Amino acid sequence: MNITKQQIDDLNAVLKVEITREDYQEKVDSILRDYRKNANIPGFRKGQVPMGLIKKQYGKAVLVDEVNKLLQDHLNTYLVEEKLDVLGNPLPKQQDNFNWDAEQLAFEFELGLAPDFQVSLKGKKAIPHYKIVADKKMIDDQVARIRKQYGKLVSRPEVGKEDEVSGTFLSEAHEINHKTTLELAKVKSKKALEALKGKKPGDTVTLKTKGLFTEDYLLPSALGVPFDKAKDLDIEVSFTVEEINERQPAELTQELFDRLFGPDQVHSEKEMREKIKDDSEKQFLQQADQKLLNDVTESLIESTRFDLPMEFLKKWIQNTGEKPLTAEEAQDEYERSEKGLRYQLIEGKLISEHGLQVQFEELKDFAKGFIRSQMAQYGQTNPSEEDLEGIAARVLSNRDEVKRLSEQLMSQKLLDLYKEKANLKTREVTYEQFVKEVYG
Repeated sequence: MNITKQQIDDLNAVLKVEITREDYQEKVDSILRDYRKNANIPGFRKGQVPMGLIKKQYGKAVLVDEVNKLLQDHLNTYLVEEKLDVLGNPLPKQQDNFNWDAEQLAFEFELGLAPDFQVSLKGKKAIPHYKIVADKKMIDDQVARIRKQYGKLVSRPEVGKEDEVSGTFLSEAHEINHKTTLELAKVKSKKALEALKGKKPGDTVTLKTKGLFTEDYLLPSALGVPFDKAKDLDIEVSFTVEEINERQPAELTQELFDRLFGPDQVHSEKEMREKIKDDSEKQFLQQADQKLLNDVTESLIESTRFDLPMEFLKKWIQNTGEKPLTAEEAQDEYERSEKGLRYQLIEGKLISEHGLQVQFEELKDFAKGFIRSQMAQYGQTNPSEEDLEGIAARVLSNRDEVKRLSEQLMSQKLLDLYKEKANLKTREVTYEQFVKEVYG
C-alpha cells in the first residue's frame, strides 16, 4: 500500500491511496474459506460447496469490505504519523465505473486542513469583568422575605393593606372556578385593592384580570388556567373572600438562625446579614464568571482571523450525516456551526499553547467538590471522605459523566487563564445593575 499527499492550497489537500492485490488477497481468501465451511446451499453438503460458487456469491462483497477496512486503518495511521490536523474526516472522491478486479486499486480522498493562526488574549478593547456585590437594599429585602416566610399567620376580621386573602375566583362563562390565596402586596391594580379593602369573609367583589398582578406569571395560577389562556385574558371575574390573614414577621431569634443556617453558625442579625451577603456573592460569582466566559469567547472569535476550507466543510456536512443534505441545507448548517467550529479551533490552540490538561486526580477532586455541593442541597453538609471517594468512583466509571465533568473542568481552567492573561477591566455592580446591563 502506498499513500501520497497532493497539497492543493494551505487548507485543502488530496490523498492518493494505492492498494495492490497482495495487501488484501490473503485476508479475503481466509474469509471466503470460512464462508465455504459454513455455507448452506441447496444441492451441496455443508462444507463441500465449490469455492468458485462461494467467490461468485460473496467474493465482491468481502473484497469491498476488506479494502474499506484497510483504507480506514491506514488513513488514520497516516494522518497521525504525518501530524496532519484535519477538519472533519477524509472524503472519498467519486470514481465512476470503478474496476474492483484490477491488480492495483487507486483511491483519492479530499482533506480539509486546519488553518495556521495565532491567538492573542490581550485584545485592544478591555472586556468588563463584573464583580457583583450584594448591596444594603438587597440584604434588607432578603431579611424581610425570610421574616415573612417564617412568620405566623394571624386571622383578621376584614381585609387590610398587606393581608393575605384566601377565596375563590369564579367565571362561569370562562369556566373558571378556583380557590387561591392573594398576597395583596403582589396585587398591582389600584381598583382591585380598593375593591378588596375592608371586605369580610363571605363578601364578593368583581375584579378585572388585565393588570391585576405585579407579575404576569401570577395570573394563571391564581385563576387555575393555562398560561396561554391567561396571557391576553381581559375579563371580569368574581372573587369571594373566605379567609383573611395577616402575616406577622418572625422574630430574629437563635432558633430561626439555627433553622436557616445550621446549629451555632449565626448568632445575631449582623452575622445573618454578613452570611446572606457572603452566600449571595458566591452565587453571583458563578453568573459573573459565565458572563466573562461568554464575552471572552465572543471577543476571541471576533478578533482571531483565519480562513476555513469552507467548500470542503460544506461538502462534508452534506454527505456525512444520517441522510444526505441538499446543497442549500448544507450551506445553512455550515452557517449555523461556523462560529462554534472557529471557537473549537481557538480553544484547542489555547489549550495546546498553555499546556492545559485534565489530570485524573484533578478530575476526581473536581467530581468530589461537585458531589459535596449536591449533597449540601439536601442537608448533608459534612459527608465523610470515604463516602465522597465511593460516590466519585461510581460517577467516574460512567464515560458520559467523565466527559461532562472533564469539559466543565477544562472550561474552569480556561476561565482562570482568561482572568490571568486577558485584557479585563473590573466593574463592580449590584445585582440589579448587572441584570439591567447584561439582560436589558
